[in-house]
Order: sequence, then C-alpha cells, then structure tokens
Amino acid sequence: MKFFSSPVPEHDEVPLSDDGQWEELVDDWESRDSDEADEKAVYVVSVGEDRDPVVRQAQLAEILALVEAQGGLIVGHEVVYLTKVRPRTLLGKGTSRAIADRARDLGAGMLVLDAELSPSQTRNLEDDSGIKVCDREAIILNVFMKNARSRRARVQIEIARLEYLRPRIRGVGIDMDQQMGGVSGSRGPGETASELLARQLDNRLVELRKALKKVTAAGQNRRKRRESCQRLALVGYTNAGKTALMNALTSEELSSKDSPFETLETTSRSLSRYGENVLISDTVGFIRRLPERLLESFSTTLAEVKEASLLILVIDLSDPEWRDHLSITLYHLEQLAADAIPKFFVFNKADLLEIRPNAETLNQVCEGAPFRVVSTRDPEQMKALREELLEAVRHDQEERTLFVPYRASDTLNLIYGGCRVLHSETLPDGLELTFQGSTRLIDQIESQLETLSV
Repeated sequence: MKFFSSPVPEHDEVPLSDDGQWEELVDDWESRDSDEADEKAVYVVSVGEDRDPVVRQAQLAEILALVEAQGGLIVGHEVVYLTKVRPRTLLGKGTSRAIADRARDLGAGMLVLDAELSPSQTRNLEDDSGIKVCDREAIILNVFMKNARSRRARVQIEIARLEYLRPRIRGVGIDMDQQMGGVSGSRGPGETASELLARQLDNRLVELRKALKKVTAAGQNRRKRRESCQRLALVGYTNAGKTALMNALTSEELSSKDSPFETLETTSRSLSRYGENVLISDTVGFIRRLPERLLESFSTTLAEVKEASLLILVIDLSDPEWRDHLSITLYHLEQLAADAIPKFFVFNKADLLEIRPNAETLNQVCEGAPFRVVSTRDPEQMKALREELLEAVRHDQEERTLFVPYRASDTLNLIYGGCRVLHSETLPDGLELTFQGSTRLIDQIESQLETLSV
C-alpha cells in the first residue's frame, strides 16, 4: 500500500508538530519499495467461497476495477476458492507460494488479495510468498485518497488510512525493534523505532480529528442554512450512474467517469426552476464489504442522506449483480438509520439492456415504492423523471395560516425562503400568512413561534 504522508494544501491549519521526524520515519517505512514501477505491476487474486460463475465473475470484475482505479497495472489475475480458512495466512503456505511464483513470472511486484487480512496475516503471507501483499481495504483506501478533492474528504480519508496503518507498524522496511535513544523531547530514551512511529502517528491522528471537527461544524452550518429546502439524495452502489443522473436532471457537468468512487464529497444542486426550493444531492457510493472505518469517517458526509426528504435509489440495471447491489445499498441505509425515509427507485442504464425486467418484477423489488426505468442519455425520460420527483416531494406539502410577529424575523425568513405564500395580511403587531410548505418545515416554524410566545 503506497502511503502518502505529506499534508495536502487544505491541511495548512493542521501543521505537523514533529519538526520533520514524521516524514523521516515514513521515508523509512517506504524504503522497502525498491522499484515503484514494479509495485504498480500487480497480480490480483479474488478469494471467496462462492462457486457460482456469475458471482465469481462479478466479484473479480469489481476488485479489478478497484485496482485500476487506484493506478495499478494488472499483469494477471485468478480466482481462489477457500475450502478452509487458515488463520495464519488465510490461503496456506503452499498456495501463497504457488500464486507468488505465477505473479513473479508475469513481472508483478505486488499481490492484491480481495479479502480483509489482519496485520499478522499480511506479514505471514509476505514471508511465505516473498512478495509484497495488499488487501482489499488498502486498495479501497487508496482509491478514496486518489479521488478525494475537498478538504473534508481528504481529512476523513487520511484518518481512515492512519487507523488502518496503526496496527501494521511492526516489521516493515527498517529494523523496527532497534532502540533509538535521545536527549530531546522528540523521543524517549530506549524507544524503539516502531514505538516512535506509533507515537508520531497517534499525534497526527489527534491533529486530524481536531481538523475534522472544524470542517464538520462548517458543513453543519451549511446544512442548517438549507433547512427550508426540500432535499433529495441520490444513493446507490458505486458506479451505478448517480452523478450522470444528477447531471442529466440539473444540466450540470460534474465528473462522472466510469470508475469506482469517483464521487466522495456530497454535491448539491437545485432541481426546481420556478420558485420551489428543492435540492438534489449526489453522495458517495456503497460497495460490498465496505470497511467500517470508512463508514465511520464519512458519517458527517453521509449526514446529508439522513436529512433528506426523499431518497432516490439508483440501480445499474445492466449489471448482472444489480439485485445484490440493491440489497447492499439497503443494508447500508439501515446502518445509517435512514431506512425509514421515503424512497424512489431509479433503474438506470436501460439503453444497455437487451431484455428489460417486467414491471411486476420491479414493483415487487421496490415493495410498492414508486420507480422508473431510464437512460440518462434520453432527454425526454430525464424531463419526465424530474417532474415525477418534484411531484413526489409536493405530496409532503401542507397548508397553514399563522400569525407571525414582526420581531420573529428568523421565522419570517424561513417562511418566505422555503414556503409558497398564498395570502398575506398586515396587522399592527405582525403578519397573518397563509402558506404551503413541507411537513418538516411547518413543524419547525410552529416550534419557533411556540418558543417565541413562552
């Protein structure tokens, strides 16, 4: 796993406090990478117990796409069926050596295993095979780091990467058990290299978590300013076409490459054009066996999902595994406590299908929730879908007549900013307003007025 230790420009407010010693230690960490070009040449091994050829091919295609997305040059691949899990190495000494021999014959400098390996399993596999080993989580973290663009995403991913590396310090590159004495406060007397690196890493994590609190607070303030809006969130499996769908619905040109995790930071745009306050947000995609540390790190980013009025579940209908992808998405929504939010299913990439599932089948899959089969390349379908989504959020509208004192300026701003005012009557102490708005927003307005009257 290539480790990028230098702070990105967005981290200027979180300076390193070790006077360059952290960078020196990371250089030692990476000194084992004798040839960067060799490291990019990888041999991929899909590991699993399922012998179904469709499942096998889908899992292999997924890990190959992840390796390509993080910049690896794939020189070969194979599928290994696990009949028995070996606690020491997962695969067994003989199997790992045979795989390593095939990888070296093809010029590979690294083995990528589509499995979650413990630190000890990784070290044992490297000892047995004589070749560097990278597991699934490391590849996903690398893809996330490569695609991170915003300050918040970079901080979140660096935290996840350092937490991944923390238990993997011992035994790499340098003699990590060598004692390193010192008279300054930089290192304790008799402190081993692994202990020093662990301490420096922990200090860096503290700094990054402080930075994350700052950017999280800024994000919460932005979401608070959007409380008056109806919010729709695009969710789904990675590479299902969420960003392409958002571009088609909003006439935007956001990056929508055919690559896993191209979108990491939530992006919001206006869906309506005629006075309605409706925002649609593109969110990070899900994937099978998504590392828990990434879900934890991205909890603030995924808050947009939990606060949505309507979830738009995007499914790539051209993918043979689309049912499993939908199940994985629904599972993650349940983990985020967002499974009770109303849903609208969009079955995407219909132009790539030879035979479409019938409406009855899709209705059963959606359990009666509204759905539409579309291609983002069809402007008429996108226009119809936009109107259908707007109509779906309009159903959540209620009408109220309330007296609002002039001194309740925040409440007046909330009404005029997020509701449709039908009638206004000026009175000596305030305004009597008749308006339409979402149930959630009307509850907020009434709560503010109750607080004001106390």
